[in-house]
Amino acid sequence: MGFVLERLRETFLACDYTIDGVRRRLGDAAATALSREEIVPALRATADLDPLGVLIRLWWLQVPVGAADARRVLGDLPPGLVTVAGDEVRAAVHIQPWEDGDETFYLVSDLKVRPGDPALRPDHVVGAGGASANLAQLAVRHGVETALDLGTGCGVQALHLSRRAGAVTATDVNPRALELSALSFALSGVANVETAEGSLFEPVAGRRFDLVVSNPPFVISPRGRFTYRESGLNGDDVCAELVRGAPGHLEPDGWCHLLANWLHTDAEPWQDRVGGWLAGTGCDGWVVQRDVQDPAEYVELWLRDSVEAGTARYTELYDSWLGWFDSLGVTGIGFGWISLHASGAQRPVVRVEELRHRVELPVGAYAGDVFGAFTTAERVESWDSVVLRAADGLVEERVGPPGAEDPERIVLRQTRGLMRSAQVGTVEAALAGVCDGTMPLGPLLSAIAQLTGEDEAALRDRAPAALRPLVADGFFSVAGD
Repeated sequence: MGFVLERLRETFLACDYTIDGVRRRLGDAAATALSREEIVPALRATADLDPLGVLIRLWWLQVPVGAADARRVLGDLPPGLVTVAGDEVRAAVHIQPWEDGDETFYLVSDLKVRPGDPALRPDHVVGAGGASANLAQLAVRHGVETALDLGTGCGVQALHLSRRAGAVTATDVNPRALELSALSFALSGVANVETAEGSLFEPVAGRRFDLVVSNPPFVISPRGRFTYRESGLNGDDVCAELVRGAPGHLEPDGWCHLLANWLHTDAEPWQDRVGGWLAGTGCDGWVVQRDVQDPAEYVELWLRDSVEAGTARYTELYDSWLGWFDSLGVTGIGFGWISLHASGAQRPVVRVEELRHRVELPVGAYAGDVFGAFTTAERVESWDSVVLRAADGLVEERVGPPGAEDPERIVLRQTRGLMRSAQVGTVEAALAGVCDGTMPLGPLLSAIAQLTGEDEAALRDRAPAALRPLVADGFFSVAGD
């Protein structure tokens, strides 16, 4: 099988069966229609059945092609990846190109299920999508010796990790996921990934890693019907278990990144709920809520995902799911990410926040700086001796009548990284203009007091409260830290 997959990969690359190649071949309109699961424009665009069109129809659109056309492009038909019935060849699995920088991978998953198709099998293996891309963008980018992809599914995160880890372990509770992910690794020409079957951290008991990532089955439902999205644990317990278990599997200075859903309830603020998962882990932690859905939106999303909208059972499933949420006092469901860093700090710092706006990608390229900012801000004690540097790309906006001596509002805005904005006073704005990492804060505050006529002692007293959140948010960094 190895030789067959190697030859198939060569065919894919020779025919430009890549993300960019498919987009160019289909054109913008057909490619955009595919994002809405509409395949008719793509069928029209591939009607001439050139080699790339045959591959797109077979493994991307999942429509039958003539046996003669398939053999013209593929030669011998790859066993297990296609089925032959008379003069027709159909895909047995979905094969999608996926990219990491200049590297093209191929992901093998179960066929996409569209409205009118049979119901999903319980061990269905889903392909990569938006959540997969989000997690890949979140993970730190530096090279490591060992990495773990917990809940690998079709293998997408393990493939990303294979580029910067010496050895990767990919686990899943679903044997079919391990079977298809092994095809993904072989078809992508990746040899440094091992697989292990089991739930949560059971397959790697006693082992530690430099980097752990997980896109777990975080969907919160009253019953676990599909292994790719539901753990069978109660509520959001699977995410809590992962957070609590991860530190015991991290090497010193190791990192863990995972996607998660969490409950908003009448009884507890979500910040306390999720922050409580990280308490006592011994790691610095960062929780970011990127979106919130009300219970009805959430149920509709996942019933569409499993192609159950419009079926005879739709109303029954919808009603029972909402009833279960009502019994738990659920008011919403949060979507976001959780990162842990085994920094070895005696006083670990946990930051829980909401970021709904666009941020610079990949987050992993500066995740270490984010952790450094909020942990340093928490631990600074003597602000007079601190040397600050204003963030690169920082801009200032002033709002007020033209020519006014004192603006109504001053806003500092980041043009890089998390792209935060903060309303500040004239002192903080002045510091943003002069803090270049060369002079301690104390003399700078003295100079500002003289220029503004403010009482120097009062200015020094209120500086920590004003500057600590600005350092934590990355508007200033502590030089030399």
